[in-house]
Amino acid sequence: MDNGASSYRRFLTGDDSVLEALIEEYRLPLQMFLYSFTGAFDLAEEAAIETFVKLAVKKPKYNGKASFKTWLYRIGRNTAADYIRKNRRNETLSLEESGVNITDAISPEDIYLKEEKNRQLALSMRKLKPEYYTVLWLKYFDGLQISEIAEIIRKSDGNTKVILSRAREALRIQLGKDGFDYED
Repeated sequence: MDNGASSYRRFLTGDDSVLEALIEEYRLPLQMFLYSFTGAFDLAEEAAIETFVKLAVKKPKYNGKASFKTWLYRIGRNTAADYIRKNRRNETLSLEESGVNITDAISPEDIYLKEEKNRQLALSMRKLKPEYYTVLWLKYFDGLQISEIAEIIRKSDGNTKVILSRAREALRIQLGKDGFDYED
């Protein structure tokens, strides 16, 4: 699906059936990215829904300068920023409480160990500066390239590399403080 670009172009030409496939493919990754940005799962979910509503109703033009995923994340981030400005909320739902399972282990023991490590990693990552959390999430959980991350966070590629390097170091230090065994 060439990262969603051809499907979105088909949607723009009138094939409404592909929008559902785009939502199915990108909804959860977009929500998780927006959670890293907002820190509130319910707000991230609302912003992700609103992002897809914008695609369906406003049908913004995709110029192909960035990957479709980067373009979609940029729209989502702007939408989330609007939500934060307009609807500051005190209630948050943690990743663990949300029931979202981002692991794909085979045995129950592996699932438990992976979930526990992911939980510890998520807790340590949440203690970092939001910018560090965001770049780490985009790089390692969403698998984006430096140029794509730079586009989303509106920084140069070089600056993004520096931020990512500092984020890794800050996470390593935080994991040590939290007693996390990151050698595994």
